[in-house]
Amino acid sequence: MSLIPRIFGDRRSSSVFDPFSIDVFDPFKELGFPVSNSGETSAFANTRIDWKETPEVHVFKADLPGLKKEEVKVEIEEDRVLQISGERNVEKEDKNDTWHRVERSSGKFMRRFRLPENAKMDQVKASMENGVLTVTVPKEEVKKPDVKSIEISG
Repeated sequence: MSLIPRIFGDRRSSSVFDPFSIDVFDPFKELGFPVSNSGETSAFANTRIDWKETPEVHVFKADLPGLKKEEVKVEIEEDRVLQISGERNVEKEDKNDTWHRVERSSGKFMRRFRLPENAKMDQVKASMENGVLTVTVPKEEVKKPDVKSIEISG
């Protein structure tokens, strides 16, 4: 075994040398700590969500490639928490298959966002198109305080 893979991490077994396929170094692997291969951590960490606020709405966009809308849940909790969750299942393996690379994550993911008080919780809408989930949360109209001019005497 060469020194490079040992320092920077292990490669998946492959008959082809690829200098760019070195996995991230895991200092705990050598210490014998149990490592989960379920992919839940990586799936959770890789679920990227943008939150944009306009004058009228809050818009959340999540990239969920390969997922169907039936595999994703959007929920609102009483304390103004928006929860987006789902699961990407592991592809079934045939014992005759030889995997050269496994980079797509699988497992469960969940992201939670506390919404501001001006969110209209009863009017939240969600749609999914081309692997992008869009959640729209309308905002209550901000009432500007009435300003009354006071005449200064004297």
